[in-house]
Amino acid sequence: MNGPQPGKKAAEVASAAASRPSALALAPLYAAGFTTAFGAHSIAAGLGAESGGIGLGLLTFGVLLALYDVAEIVLKPVFGALSDRIGAKPVIVAGLLGFALASLLGTTSATPLMLGLARLGQGAAASAFSPASSAAVARLAGPAAVGSYFGKYGSWKGLGYVLGPLLGAALIWTSGFQALFLVMAIVSAAAAAWVWIAMPRLPVLPRQRYTVAETLRQSTRRSFLVPTLALAGAMAALGAAVGFLPLLGSNLHMGVFASMAAVSLLALTSALTQPLSGRLRDQGRITAPAGMCLGLAMIGAGIALLAFLPMPVMLYVAAVVVGCGIGITTPLGFAHLASTTPDERMGRTMGAAEIGREVGDAGGPLLVGAIAASASLAVGLGALGLVVAITSIMCATLLSRHPHP
Repeated sequence: MNGPQPGKKAAEVASAAASRPSALALAPLYAAGFTTAFGAHSIAAGLGAESGGIGLGLLTFGVLLALYDVAEIVLKPVFGALSDRIGAKPVIVAGLLGFALASLLGTTSATPLMLGLARLGQGAAASAFSPASSAAVARLAGPAAVGSYFGKYGSWKGLGYVLGPLLGAALIWTSGFQALFLVMAIVSAAAAAWVWIAMPRLPVLPRQRYTVAETLRQSTRRSFLVPTLALAGAMAALGAAVGFLPLLGSNLHMGVFASMAAVSLLALTSALTQPLSGRLRDQGRITAPAGMCLGLAMIGAGIALLAFLPMPVMLYVAAVVVGCGIGITTPLGFAHLASTTPDERMGRTMGAAEIGREVGDAGGPLLVGAIAASASLAVGLGALGLVVAITSIMCATLLSRHPHP
């Protein structure tokens, strides 16, 4: 009898529709991504703007900036693995609440000690909810739509990079430095409540026990190592651009606003490009390996424009090219990691991959600055462009023998 077939078909359609992630489920994760980017960049900009007024020397200022990143490098793999063990939702909520409490420390006093404790606490809290959020996006989206949703997630983080310094400066100008910490506490607490209410609780999956040797092998596989290198290259370019685009603009006798506009243009271009590149990946119109190679090549080309054609108009052209390259590389790198990682260890993989991004974020500016100090800014930028170009070639060579969408 074939009578039940229409009902069976309808049930299959309904089941497929139910398995798709809803905007309501993923929206709070976008808010968490925005919070970590907004918090990191607004506080960093605020420390720079107020360093003279609160008596920070250059060494103390550098230590306060580094505390956030040091905490993330050390703790992200730990909290990523914890999200696999107890579930992503409680780790995200606890991390956002911890970020709110750490931000409140910054409202009590503007002494270097209290600022250091607040900065360290924020970095530790972001180490919890950042990799857990990435793992949750990967699991909620599923293999067929992971590119699109990581594109949207990255776009909201990009908006945090754009708006963080701007809103931070406005808050400091109107209400003082402590108001910035208070706003960060409110934003992160609101995001925690939203995640708790709207995000579904993902089931904890049975996990296989791995030996140290097996864990090391997983971390050196091409499916993990190369996307992580690509993400590190993209972050190295972003980290260098945030600092050196305004400096290059100053050297070209451009105003402060005109120089800072190039940074905002780069971040905005990246934010607009990420959803598009992720969607193209899901539609099968571009593979993750090809997209990562293309994105890194664009980043290298944009940096070369800055190094070898230093003129005002090229500052904006290069910002757009580098922003597009970052916007292509980032969601495809995360999508590749998500599609090659079992769900039961998604958090650990995302936490480990985030280390690569943090190293790139710190290493890019250090490389350019060290070489520029001994040679010139053009040579420093050229060296970074060369490193990114080499990374692109590595992706093309290594992943061409192990393609994966």
